[in-house]
Amino acid sequence: MNGHSWFMYFIAFWVVVMVGFMSIGGFFMFRKFLKVLPKKDGKSKLDWQNYWVERSRGMWNDDSKEFLEELVSPVPSAFRDIARHSIAARIAQVAIEYGETRVTREHCIEGYIRATPKRDYRSLVTYLKKKGIDYSAYNHLLNK
Repeated sequence: MNGHSWFMYFIAFWVVVMVGFMSIGGFFMFRKFLKVLPKKDGKSKLDWQNYWVERSRGMWNDDSKEFLEELVSPVPSAFRDIARHSIAARIAQVAIEYGETRVTREHCIEGYIRATPKRDYRSLVTYLKKKGIDYSAYNHLLNK
């Protein structure tokens, strides 16, 4: 094998790596783009998340904030801020729709389950069991 063919394999390898990285980045950018598109009501998913978070600002106490941090702790740090925001929005929506004035641990558990995609339910249940969090009142949400 001469030096020229080795260099061609090296270049081909890096072309494959770069196309792979660009595909992965494009996938995540496309998902973000879909969240910004308006729905039938004229608001996007991100608009609704911001609405629920802003509406519930005064409802969060220190205990519920700490519990939210505990719930998002298994999320990789690169995605934790985004996960925290979307989970907090869902928790706030649950609390407000129940007509509550404070966000409680029960709202956090229900909102956390509702915000989690179905494909991740197995790891969610494993995490809740590991932390000793009783989610039995919300089994009906996990069995949909």
